[in-house]
Amino acid sequence: MKMRQFVISALLVLGFPFIMTEVVTSFNSCKDFFLDGQPPVIPGIVRNSVSKDENRYRLICQKYKNAYRFATLYDIANKIPVFSAYKYTGKGDFKRPKIKWMIESELDPPVAEMTVLTYANQAISEDYQNNNYNVNRGHLFPCRHAADVVTAKSTFTLTNAVPQKKSFNEYSWSSMEDETKNIMNTCKNNNNEVLAHVLTGAIPGDSKLKQKVNIPSYMWMAFCCYNSMEKKWVSQAYWGENIEEDSKNKTIDKKSLQEIQEFLGKAWVKNVQLFKKDCT
Repeated sequence: MKMRQFVISALLVLGFPFIMTEVVTSFNSCKDFFLDGQPPVIPGIVRNSVSKDENRYRLICQKYKNAYRFATLYDIANKIPVFSAYKYTGKGDFKRPKIKWMIESELDPPVAEMTVLTYANQAISEDYQNNNYNVNRGHLFPCRHAADVVTAKSTFTLTNAVPQKKSFNEYSWSSMEDETKNIMNTCKNNNNEVLAHVLTGAIPGDSKLKQKVNIPSYMWMAFCCYNSMEKKWVSQAYWGENIEEDSKNKTIDKKSLQEIQEFLGKAWVKNVQLFKKDCT
């Protein structure tokens, strides 16, 4: 406990804002962010809510202001998230918050007092500065999908971000986030409340920022929800290549859940199962 307090104190002294998240051994602590409490099955990475390689893949229950806000599976080798999982319950009435990007104080091993913190397991803001790849910090759980401003602020953690080409982030990916928001607003549970479960992830690429932080080759997103008006389960999926775009009008095609799982199998890991429910 004293060591953790020292690390937090050091972060503050060095000017690094931190988020009081929890690195856990099972997603059971924050299972509500997954459909029916069941995280994805990704062979060799995560199954039955636990990491299949704890030396590389860390489970994070993203806690901010004394409440869990979303969940993240984090790859400490590539220093980017594998995915973030969250519940969409409607966009709150707020403007994009102005907040510094935060880091996770539990991801790096404890250090002795007066030892320099190296951040061996995660990205920091300096990794993104003065880069030659024309990338910025791309949210997986976007603040524009948050229900309130506090949850929106919680998304500004680097464990929820990947190096994303600026034009890709600002053009087709941004349009997709707005499109899915409009679709998910039609998802109503039996209490007539907006509710959709969302997964957003990244596929590692071949380049790195500062020889440290992996630049994804692709980003992907899928959601599943129940439409009580139509009495059926609804799902939608998208993926896009993390490359420069020359047109603000570029869009990302809608795909089915089956199509994205097949794509992930070809481009990344075979036999991925994103949702265990009735989504098709």
